[in-house]
Amino acid sequence: MTEVEVDIPVSAYHERMRKLFRRHHVAITRDDLRGDGPVGDDLDASSAFILLYRQYLRDRWDVFDLDFRQDRHDWSLALTAEERESFLGIAASFLHGSRQLEVDLAEFMAGTAEEHKLHVAAQIETQARHTAFFGRFLCEVVDLEPTADATILDRTFPLVQETFVGPFGLLAFQAEELRRNPHDPQARVRYGTTCFLWIQGVLAASFSSVLLGFAAGRGMLPAFVAGARAMYLDHARHVRGGLLFLQQELRRDPAVVDDIYATLRTILMVSAVSSRQAFHEPLGWSGDEIRLLVSSSLRRKCTDLGITLPAELEALLLPISGQV
Repeated sequence: MTEVEVDIPVSAYHERMRKLFRRHHVAITRDDLRGDGPVGDDLDASSAFILLYRQYLRDRWDVFDLDFRQDRHDWSLALTAEERESFLGIAASFLHGSRQLEVDLAEFMAGTAEEHKLHVAAQIETQARHTAFFGRFLCEVVDLEPTADATILDRTFPLVQETFVGPFGLLAFQAEELRRNPHDPQARVRYGTTCFLWIQGVLAASFSSVLLGFAAGRGMLPAFVAGARAMYLDHARHVRGGLLFLQQELRRDPAVVDDIYATLRTILMVSAVSSRQAFHEPLGWSGDEIRLLVSSSLRRKCTDLGITLPAELEALLLPISGQV
């Protein structure tokens, strides 16, 4: 079996990069999508989505193979109350985010080409797996069991951090737009920007790094680390497909870059306003480090997409630091 190393960024408080491993799989790079990569000179979008589907088939993992008994012990005895509170806020946010994508992605899939449908259908199944993963963690490790009057989603909603509430509220509105007209190209670009560029490309990548860096760096919560590692790689696949879609739309009509910028403007303005702060210092991250993590992630994704953030959007990145 061939393995490749994946760097997961950690806080400046940790001296070492954590190395996570995965099976060798069909990797699609930005050069591949241009048509001059190792998979051939004629790779089109349809071929790329099929390759992403092949990667999904190779990367599938079973959430019910995970044994959370050691995690339950670590959660009770190895973490402080402040660490548990900070960790729980992010985990609850991932649970609700995964559940919403599991439902809303069907509206986006309705307007896609056949080969793209393979990739999005796989993503919906993967989001269901992520929902089950965080549900198991919260029930079996944190002991937030559902009751007769409240599901696990009901019980954890007050814990969801506001950094996640705004973008997912916007995504729900955009999904309703697509339900009414699934083939509207501008509505699809707006949805793709929120879902693939921001939520999965920035939020999921950044905050899964926070959780992984903390748990793996401390050598605890082994089942969570195993599942979060697999989830991190799932998100990377989803983002590649999402950026491919946005690249297609930009080539078809360069004017849709205005829809991308307008959507990011809305997200950044919402992210700059909060009624309560989320503190990640217990997990080893200062507010400035979180701001750098989120901002640099957004800039990298825009570079991959082939666009540059305008000065007004760069300015909006600055207030995020105390709110995420």
